[in-house]
Amino acid sequence: MEEIQQAPPRLLNRELSWLAFNRRVLQEAQNPEVPLLERLKFLAIFSSNLDEYFKVRVATLRRLVKLKKKTRAKLGEDPAEQLQNLLEEVGRQQQEFGDTFRNAILPELRRQHIHLISEHDLTDEQRTWVQQYFRERVQDLLSPIILDDNLHHLFLRDQSVYLTFFLTEPENPKKQEEERVVVMELPTKRHGGRFVQLPAQGQEQYVMFLDDVVRCCAQELFPKYRRVQVHAIKISRDAELDIQEEVSGNLLTKIKSSLQKRETGYPARLLYDPAMPKEVLRAIMHKTGISKEELVEGSRYHNFRDFFGFPSLGLTHLQYAPMPPLPHPTLPRGKGDSLLAAIAQRDHLLHLPYQSFDYVTRLIREAAQDPLVSNISITLYRVASKSEVAKALLKAAKNGKQVTVVVELKARFDEESNMFWAEKLQKAGAHVIYGIPELKVHSKLLLITRREEDQNRLYAYLSTGNFNEKTSEIYADHGLFTSDPRLTREVAEVFRYFHDRQPKTGFQYLLVAPFELRDKLVALIDHEIRLAQKGKEAYIILKLNALQDEPMILKLYEASQAGVRVELLIRGISCAVPGLKGQSENISQRGLVDRFLEHARVYVFGNGGEEKVYVASSDWMARNLDRRVEVAFPILQDDLRAEVRHLLDIQRQDNVKSRDWQNHFLGQDDPAAPQVRAQFATYHYLKKLSEKRKNIEGQKSRK
Repeated sequence: MEEIQQAPPRLLNRELSWLAFNRRVLQEAQNPEVPLLERLKFLAIFSSNLDEYFKVRVATLRRLVKLKKKTRAKLGEDPAEQLQNLLEEVGRQQQEFGDTFRNAILPELRRQHIHLISEHDLTDEQRTWVQQYFRERVQDLLSPIILDDNLHHLFLRDQSVYLTFFLTEPENPKKQEEERVVVMELPTKRHGGRFVQLPAQGQEQYVMFLDDVVRCCAQELFPKYRRVQVHAIKISRDAELDIQEEVSGNLLTKIKSSLQKRETGYPARLLYDPAMPKEVLRAIMHKTGISKEELVEGSRYHNFRDFFGFPSLGLTHLQYAPMPPLPHPTLPRGKGDSLLAAIAQRDHLLHLPYQSFDYVTRLIREAAQDPLVSNISITLYRVASKSEVAKALLKAAKNGKQVTVVVELKARFDEESNMFWAEKLQKAGAHVIYGIPELKVHSKLLLITRREEDQNRLYAYLSTGNFNEKTSEIYADHGLFTSDPRLTREVAEVFRYFHDRQPKTGFQYLLVAPFELRDKLVALIDHEIRLAQKGKEAYIILKLNALQDEPMILKLYEASQAGVRVELLIRGISCAVPGLKGQSENISQRGLVDRFLEHARVYVFGNGGEEKVYVASSDWMARNLDRRVEVAFPILQDDLRAEVRHLLDIQRQDNVKSRDWQNHFLGQDDPAAPQVRAQFATYHYLKKLSEKRKNIEGQKSRK
């Protein structure tokens, strides 16, 4: 992204800020110190992010552009101008993306004896092998669609790659063979992936796109034509479905209907190969109804997100070294040991993915089997397709526990999995609550009720991450196991809200949106401002995925002007402009992109030497603070509060993977400084904690 030369605005544009984040992902793909096959994955992440961006943000702006002029004027920024600016930036990034792939990644793959070859590179022996592979494994998966007068409309499925075939020079023009355009969907899923691994030749490994296997054999598909030209296209459709966030009527039916609309939604982008003949592009536009505004020049290949499935070829040295989940230092490690008993003694913090998510599923399984457990309540925002959490809840329901599951059906791109498990749990006897009117349930809460000594005792797990085993392997999150009644009683109040829909206030420990989170955050900032005005040390440290809410940013500016030191650790969007004299000169910002996705939110307030540390599900965006059910929870146990602060300090010291708000690496100014790579340092710190406990247990056993 080009450096900003003119005076920065008071607030940065949200769309361009998001693109700046995706630029950081691209930087990882460009970094020669990142293992080669991991660089390919960063290209896949970049591409996947951009797909979602077009499906959501670009599609939304295009809808706004179509509003009446008077209505658009009320929006503030002109959506047409925003759209133009972001498309220009996307164009620059895509150009850089292509250059990175062609001029950096491919040559390095060849140096490592990995050849990503096309149909033009095949030897005679390889061509024979590919043709046989095509006949046996691919040909029957192809379904041609001829674009002629008999076809009134061509529907292209969202996010699928299609190949176009331009058939010219018929063998026998007298038999009514004429130029034709044919379209076929590339059968990636049915084939089992986008790539075909050819037989190795010594140490040389060969891989082909499935697209090129089809190109190699296209003449076999159309033997009546001397010339067959093959090119790729891909459509991205509008994913902002305008689902009314209400439960009047059957919300489940609404979501199912909306998922079907997503497949047929308004085209947000048609990527095409610039080498495609104009006749073919015109035919595609005519049959799909796509206009020039939706056309985006791509390259020979689309859907680089498929590089998530690029074969590893057994070359472990070209991947990140394994970082297996660590045993937790205070939770019991044996499968038969009681987690509930351990949580009854003290609080425990779980740090994902450095430690295993299995502790969470184990806790639910234990509760499902425990005869003294009567109730299990949980919020599910993004559920894994083969969810062990959902299976444990099913077991609890079948064992007669009262299971309450708050399922968020409006979790974008995860609705289908959420619906599947919601229906399955309901059939098993669980009480399923399909969200809240006009709100998304984004908090991550688990509450267990157990009968002990003739009274109910509550156990809770509060987290920044979803109850999702798959994402827990790559998302960096914090989770708190606790039986502290100060917290568990208030978690119970949040679940009570899901039942009675009566707004809740008066929380003493939890900060809960949409009721009190915003106001209490403002009060905490105001307290730091008053401390600064009295000449006392005052500071705020915020780790967030996104900082976009204008009133909260302006409040941070006010704090900066009062002398409060504000440190921002923002992974994604940030509309704040740090370091401006008279506005934000006491605000600094950094963002971390590395092996794992930073997903935890942490708020720290100096509080006159008695720090307040909150871990949260909420970013500082208007939607999180006002239109979602979010929970920020304090870390009350002294040693755990120190642990969170230490992990946060490691990230503040990162000089390997941290960038400032303009995407400059922060470690380049002082090359002599010791290198701190936060995610690796975090793993080693937690490993030492685990080993320390192991040593203590070993000493006890020897005694």
